[in-house]
Amino acid sequence: MAGNSDPLSPRAKLAVTAGKAVAAASRAAGRGSGSVIGGRVALKLDPDLLARLAQHLDVILVSATNGKTTTTRLIAEALRAAGPVVSNALGANMPAGITSALAGGSDSRFAVIEVDEKYLSGVARDTDPKCIALLNLSRDQLDRAAETRMMAEHWREGLAGSKAVVVANADDPLVVWAASSSPNVVWVAAGQMWKDDAWSCPSCGGVMQRPGDDWFCGDCGFRRPTPTWALSGDHVLDPHGSAWPIHLQLPGRANKANAASSAAVAAVFGVPPQVALERMYQVQAVAGRYDVVQFMQRDLRLLLAKNPAGWLETFSLIDPPPTPVILSVNARGADGTDTSWLWDVDYTRLTGHPIFVLGDRKLDLAVRLEVANQQFQVCENLDQAVQQAPPGRIEVIANYTAFQDLRRRVGN
Repeated sequence: MAGNSDPLSPRAKLAVTAGKAVAAASRAAGRGSGSVIGGRVALKLDPDLLARLAQHLDVILVSATNGKTTTTRLIAEALRAAGPVVSNALGANMPAGITSALAGGSDSRFAVIEVDEKYLSGVARDTDPKCIALLNLSRDQLDRAAETRMMAEHWREGLAGSKAVVVANADDPLVVWAASSSPNVVWVAAGQMWKDDAWSCPSCGGVMQRPGDDWFCGDCGFRRPTPTWALSGDHVLDPHGSAWPIHLQLPGRANKANAASSAAVAAVFGVPPQVALERMYQVQAVAGRYDVVQFMQRDLRLLLAKNPAGWLETFSLIDPPPTPVILSVNARGADGTDTSWLWDVDYTRLTGHPIFVLGDRKLDLAVRLEVANQQFQVCENLDQAVQQAPPGRIEVIANYTAFQDLRRRVGN
């Protein structure tokens, strides 16, 4: 179903043109990519524009608390084996940003779209996706996105009766409960390192039993479905039991899990696992994440961690002590203004690392590290932290706006 050459009405064309003009002006003024403000203007002129832009595309939506930007990139790379792809690669994942991305996709066959968890149901309603990938749900921005069980219920209601193939993580009970309302689910054993949001049954509230990698509710019988795809060490197991090697330039087990889900999505569109996984090797960094940059004659690896589950995954992939670690936390609108999540992170995993703390909420973080019995220094800025850090590559872990601040400072 590749691109219809001119599917848009005059009003829609005007909206697209105006949105692009506003985005260009925003970029010229140095205010970022302009995709969000451009999309807002376009949707103001034509409220149905997102649906119009999506109607000639095979749409794939990707949603999760963690990993959706990276997985979107991996899926997009895999699907390029089958045709041109448009994607919101920079992570503008609410309707305005998605609209801006699709406005540039008139010649594409596929649209691979990262969607903020809160907006998944609405975007799915507008874009009529062929496939929806659901990776995980955990606590994040509680002041904005609501409690995880409520988010799972929102997904469950939005997916009920959906025609899309839902590719879902069988190891996350919240995701399984949300996806189970859909008639066509492909289950992937992608793993779940962070389990603190999934100890009670989302179906009945009973206590979840977790023997080994399995899980089930002893009260109502809600249980882990049998997966047809699985991550097994450094391989993806397909539905036929064949093992395909994962070769990624991105670090950590979480990205292997993202690759497994991405291979399952690619297979929905006829791209074989071997081809999909080979293409994923092209992805070196995602919007600056995992980049190693030079700053003040030092190597800094930039790592994004936005919530407890993300910090836990990130701690698992940093170099061992005595590698210096810089931590930066803000609490601006895009981060969520509630920093109570800091108390859910196990900072004892940083024992032995020299730690340097900065960001708008450096004192909140300092209190948390003090309670965790860690040795650290509070710094005014990145320059001071780098100057004081002992030799060797520095691991820099930051939440969303702090990460953007750091990228600007190092010129990345």
